[in-house]
Amino acid sequence: MAEEKEAGRPEKLPRPLYERELYRLQTELVKLQEWVRTEGARLVVVFEGRDAAGKGSTIKRVTEHLNPRVARIVALPRPTERERSQWYFQRYTEYLPAAGEVVLLDRSWYNRAGVERVMGFCTMEEHQRFLRQCPIFERMLVEDGILLRKYWFSVSDEVQEERFRRRLKDPTRRWKLSPMDLESITRWEAYSRAKDEMFVHTDITEAPWYVVESDDKRRARLNMIAHLLSTVPYETVTAPVIELPPRPEATGYERPPRTLQTYVPDHASELRG
Repeated sequence: MAEEKEAGRPEKLPRPLYERELYRLQTELVKLQEWVRTEGARLVVVFEGRDAAGKGSTIKRVTEHLNPRVARIVALPRPTERERSQWYFQRYTEYLPAAGEVVLLDRSWYNRAGVERVMGFCTMEEHQRFLRQCPIFERMLVEDGILLRKYWFSVSDEVQEERFRRRLKDPTRRWKLSPMDLESITRWEAYSRAKDEMFVHTDITEAPWYVVESDDKRRARLNMIAHLLSTVPYETVTAPVIELPPRPEATGYERPPRTLQTYVPDHASELRG
């Protein structure tokens, strides 16, 4: 039915193997972070793809052990009326990294090539202008020294629908299922055509697209993180030697009575196995 189904569904990666390799890769991400910070590098990672393709969960694993003052997630809401009157890329430029920062874009300026194009939120003229300007915009970023990486998370229609159904049943993830997500089912082929056209114009040498097969989320996370690490020329930064100081002798301090403070109830003590 679409390009995402051609490879078939991969065998699910065993959890022990996945967790061991994920921890190793996350350790490398911390090294990458310290290199970015000390070298004053600027790294932008774009996460795009099908709804329910695993972008959000991958971003969580990328940032799990990183310093939020160095690595930050940008997930913009729908544009305001004022932003709609601006140059399209303008609202994104203020979120670009300064020296020593990593920015992870949970969806990006490519909204115009995807949801806006398919749902009719932009005109044909605006869409065509985006396809002309986007490669220029990204070449400017790269020429200025920004490390730009773009990942497209691909999922089959069958797996996408399974994930939507699980979201319907899970009260902690029900919020992830929006009316726009439901449209992605009925407009599957329209989104496929929009993605293909987007790739033709924006898969450029200076900032190529990297496709992540994500029918198995565990594989997708490991593959994406490993690839990101392989594309950045980071080096291990020697950490300063840190020693805990000796704790000084007590000088007579007495803690105030517990009755003078309000404690949260011990909910955990009421649990039964």
